[in-house]
Amino acid sequence: MYGAEQIIPGTIIAGSELEPIEGYVCIHRGVITEVEEERTHSKNIIAPCFVNAHTHLGDSVFKDPPLGKVSGYRTQKDLDALVKPPDGLKHRILRETPYKTLIECMRKSLLDMIETGTCAFADFREGGVVGVSALNKALEGLKLHPMILGRPAEPELPLPVVMAEVRRILLHSSGLGISGANDLDLELLESIAACTRQYRKFFAIHAGEKDASDIEEALSLEPDLLIHLTNATKRDLEYVADAKIPVVVCPRSNLITGAGMPPIAEMLEAGIRVAAGTDNVMLNSVNMFAEMEFMSKVFSIDDRQVFKICTLNGSFVMGPDSTGSIQKGNKANLMILNGSSNNLAGIKNPISGITRRARPDDILSVLHS
Repeated sequence: MYGAEQIIPGTIIAGSELEPIEGYVCIHRGVITEVEEERTHSKNIIAPCFVNAHTHLGDSVFKDPPLGKVSGYRTQKDLDALVKPPDGLKHRILRETPYKTLIECMRKSLLDMIETGTCAFADFREGGVVGVSALNKALEGLKLHPMILGRPAEPELPLPVVMAEVRRILLHSSGLGISGANDLDLELLESIAACTRQYRKFFAIHAGEKDASDIEEALSLEPDLLIHLTNATKRDLEYVADAKIPVVVCPRSNLITGAGMPPIAEMLEAGIRVAAGTDNVMLNSVNMFAEMEFMSKVFSIDDRQVFKICTLNGSFVMGPDSTGSIQKGNKANLMILNGSSNNLAGIKNPISGITRRARPDDILSVLHS
């Protein structure tokens, strides 16, 4: 390093196709100025940072919920009792949590994201304007690119009252993130979606997590992003692909809640842009290495595609400031891994090695721009 410039040697997971090349990444003031292919003796592996495209960071106040028997939550009734608004267990706990405690707990998860190689995240923020404010407060001074998607705190109130809060939320957030089409009145959902578009903000919604009954209604709202689609049919996926709506999958969460496994291979075959998230902090850590390893070993998907789902595809959902491929002109949101660590030493294919077995303790450094 000299002046404001850094030159980092190693095996670079480069470009939009994530091709491993040996060489140097040159960075000036947070921007990649050159990617030079050249022989080095470095064991570094230089990779794009993760994008955690779906979280519920408020759940950081409640990290050890009762999971029932070993199989966990295996019925819709059980899952609703845990997470369905307004009276699911997590929502009752969030209402009882002091504002200061909520901020402190969320900040811990944000710091955990940074330490585990994530540079951007999208959060479905419960609690209305207050919930959005708490996350903005927790983010102060941290180099993370957030997409904060709020939601009304009391959607059962009269429509004009709810919509007044929605407009306040939109002034302080990236948009709206709704729990599901079965959880709210359709007239309210249509008003929320229309208002979000009027403010030129982002509208996202859960769909097809527990069953397929809410998918058609969710699609009728013309969302910018869908979460889960665990129980989507082939016809559903074709519609989503034609509408060019990206989908975020959360396989570890779906496993523990008994929702099933998202049809990721079928989504990709249909031409859907798929990203990944860790979902509820009460059920899973924000560690994207764990999400990536799980996905690579459970689904019949190429390792390179899994890595892309957890990095570059998330940046497509969240915009170019979140992260991007390692190429000239892009922001330097990178993680530098120790290719000679006890865990990674001896891997032959850096993509497969990172995807299947890398851990946070393999990280030497994380650069956020």
